[in-house]
Amino acid sequence: MTARTTFLADGVRCALRELGAAAKRGLGDPALAELVQIRASQLNRCAFCLDLHLGIARKQGVDERQLGLLDAWEEAGEVFDARERAALALTEAVTVLTDGFVPDEVYEEASRHFDTAALAHLLGLIAAINSWNRLMVGRRIPPGSDDW
Repeated sequence: MTARTTFLADGVRCALRELGAAAKRGLGDPALAELVQIRASQLNRCAFCLDLHLGIARKQGVDERQLGLLDAWEEAGEVFDARERAALALTEAVTVLTDGFVPDEVYEEASRHFDTAALAHLLGLIAAINSWNRLMVGRRIPPGSDDW
């Protein structure tokens, strides 16, 4: 595959960066934010975002065991706590939308672990990373590229 020759419009790039940054600040949990972004990027097969967010997660000290087992978080037992599992389930439900909506039980579980504001920020973060994933995959931007 070859990289597209057009660049991401500055306005789009800035808006997505601001959305992601605001969502992370509002969520208030940098490690969880990275786990969410990595999981969505795994599902969307976005190598650029995986590479970027794995690097950030490691710099923030996210447990290597969590990073290694993230793709199998549901079977990973106590590696992920209930709050992390609720966020990851919501991430998957919003990212995949298999049935065209987020199942009530997934949303309700997330709402037990996140207050209204934190849940809104979590959903904003999921929306932002899904947008980034689609843009980077669509443009075929390789890991580590500065051409975006």
